[in-house]
Parts: sequence; C-alpha cells; structure tokens
Amino acid sequence: MSEHEMNERDHKKLGRELDLFTFSDSVGKGLPLYTPKGAAIYRELEKFVLQQETKWGYSHVKTTDIAKLDLYRKSGHYPHYQDSMYAPIVIDDEEYMLRPMTCPHHFELFLSRPRSYRELPIRFAELAQLYRYEQSGELMGLIRTRSFCLADAHVICASEEQAAHEVGRALDLIEHMTKVFGLSLGTDYRYRLSLGNRENAEKYYKNDAAWEKSEDLLRKLLVSRGSEFEEATDEAAFYGPKIDIQMKNVNGKEDTAFTVQYDFCMPDRFDLTYTGEDGKPHRVFVVHRSSIGAIGRIMAFLIEKYAGAFPTWLSPVQVKVLPISEKHIAYAKTVCDRLLENGVRVELDDSNESLGKKVRSAKVEKVPYVLVIGDAEVEAQTVTVEHREKGKIGAEAVDAFLSTLLAEIRTRA
Repeated sequence: MSEHEMNERDHKKLGRELDLFTFSDSVGKGLPLYTPKGAAIYRELEKFVLQQETKWGYSHVKTTDIAKLDLYRKSGHYPHYQDSMYAPIVIDDEEYMLRPMTCPHHFELFLSRPRSYRELPIRFAELAQLYRYEQSGELMGLIRTRSFCLADAHVICASEEQAAHEVGRALDLIEHMTKVFGLSLGTDYRYRLSLGNRENAEKYYKNDAAWEKSEDLLRKLLVSRGSEFEEATDEAAFYGPKIDIQMKNVNGKEDTAFTVQYDFCMPDRFDLTYTGEDGKPHRVFVVHRSSIGAIGRIMAFLIEKYAGAFPTWLSPVQVKVLPISEKHIAYAKTVCDRLLENGVRVELDDSNESLGKKVRSAKVEKVPYVLVIGDAEVEAQTVTVEHREKGKIGAEAVDAFLSTLLAEIRTRA
C-alpha cells in the first residue's frame, strides 16, 4: 500500500471527511464524540453483537459504570492495573472508581444466588462502557481512547474441559463475526498466544503450576484447531494467559483488537463455587472474552478496511434520493417516507444544485444507493437506481427496490 493510499484510508482523516466522529478539548483527550452518522455505524455494530451473541447462547446483562474501589482491590485490578485506572472518587467517605473492566461486576452477579452444576456454563455478556487512563502519547483516534464500549463476556464453567470448549467456541464466534466484516484470519488479523512471566511476581498472580497448565491448555487448543499463532512472553493478563486477535492499522501499527482469556485467579479471589452433582461445593473456571472488541476500535479498523465505503448494512446513509428539480420533490418525499417506514437510513437532497453535482456529492459521501427522480419516474411511480460500485441499475418500482435493499441489509451482504 502506497503512502498516499495509507493516508487516504486513515480512519482519523476519513472520520473528519465523512463526519463520523470528533474530539473536543473541552470534553477531554481520548474521549470521542460520535456524530449522527458515526453513531449509526456504532449502533449497527452493537445490534450485530447483541443478535449474534444471543444466537450463540450468551445472556446479556447490564451493570454499573462505577463501583467501590474495594471491589477492584478484591479482583486484583487495583493495584495490578492501577496505572491504567482513573483516580478514586470519594462519595460519602467511601472511595469509588470508574470501572476499567466488567469482570468483578459479573462475578457479583454470579454470587447473587447459589449456583448448580446444571446451570453451567453461564455466559454473561455486556456492551459495557469502560474507562482507562491511557497515556497522552498513546492516544490514537478511535483505536486507543480513554472511554470505550467493550463487547465483553465472562463464561463461568464447571471444569477445565468445559472452559477449554468455551475458549474454542469463543474463537469460533470471533471467526464467524469477522467473516461478516470481510476480515480473514492470516490476512487481516492473526492469533497471538500471550504468556505470563514467572519472574515478574509484581505484574502477575503468583501460581507457577496454574500458569504452566493454563498456557499449555491454550497452546494445545490452537494447535488442535490448526491455527497459526505467535507466542509472546510477558503479554498475558495478570490473572492468566490469553489468545489475542492482533490487527494492524493502515500505518502498520499493531494493536490487540479483541481477546480470549483463561482465568485461574479470580475464582479464588471471589470464592466462585457451584454445587456439584455430588452435592458439594466446587470451584468454577472462568473464560473472559470479547467478540468484536471495543466498538470504537473495530469501527476504526473497518473505516480503514473499507476506505469509508461501508457495506450497505453498516453505511450511515444507505440511500440518497435525488429529485432532478423542485417539481419532483413531493414524490421524492413519499419515496423517502416509504424507506424510512422500513428502517432504511435515507436522506433527501432537495438542494438547488444540478443532478450531476448531487450525484457527485453522494459519491464523495460513499452512499451505497442513489435514487434519481424526474418526470418519467413521477409518471411511472418508479425510481432510477444507481449503485456506488455497480453504476446505473435502471428503473424499478419502489417496493421492488425496497425488497432487494432490505434483503441485502438483513443478510449483511
């Protein structure tokens, strides 16, 4: 990819040009503001996560953005993760913290009542707003921010075998969802097995035997899947090893887009147990995973992947209706209303500009479909359809076009 093409695909540049997101010094560094167009993409990604994860057996929950500091002391995030957390907030003589993770919250949900082996695995998922204090020099567009929404989940299992199976299912889900985006393993992303460091007791939970066993479990799983992967020492979470999905932005910098983690630490810290078939308490096993990572981060990768020309289901404006002159506006509005009634994101360009200029404007905005309306279309009650890549398709009845469009959106073609 040439330097010019890299610049043209840079999500920060396209974000401005396509009016998707902005940053404000008055709001603060690393805190993105999404415009209506950017928020349309954001919400589609959220809907995609909710729909797919539900199909795959996840139960979506909702927990708070703030909690007592003692909760993160209990989990080990504080002090292990302290440098990446915001400063404590004192409320009624108690210390609270903006959450950097959801796992402690999900564990408290699990502890809200006794659990039986028949319930496991339990898959708690959440589109969770998180807050992390990234250093100013590390902030980068939507890829690295201080506030973000993570497609997070924690799978609570009855055995190591069940946990290993759930790690495999999480990777299956990731590969399924990335395929919908047009991302392929080995080309657009790769697997990294992130290991601990037995010598670094400050960074990692001390349990050498558990580290050896869990790292070997993830390694064997990747090998059994036939997945190519790199091993990286000193890149694990403090509570266990992980499989990271690594992606590069257009400038060649690699980031962890999302991850699947094996946790042998927090079940002990939170005393997470279930009643087994033998009627006795047993310690659970926990898998942390994200299906598409942070919504803003995957959005940045997709802006660069598509160079801003999103597939129809993700496009902030899916259809632009272009009346040729003022006398065609009334019919154009009825066409827009018909599309809006069916959930299509449509805009009417009723400006006084020439048709050629309106079409060029829609192309600059990378709108997938343009509907041209003139005398012939008003008389026949049709629209003339043009596609971003296919060019002019021709005259169609509104309902016929709508049927094809909705099928394309529904299947995320």
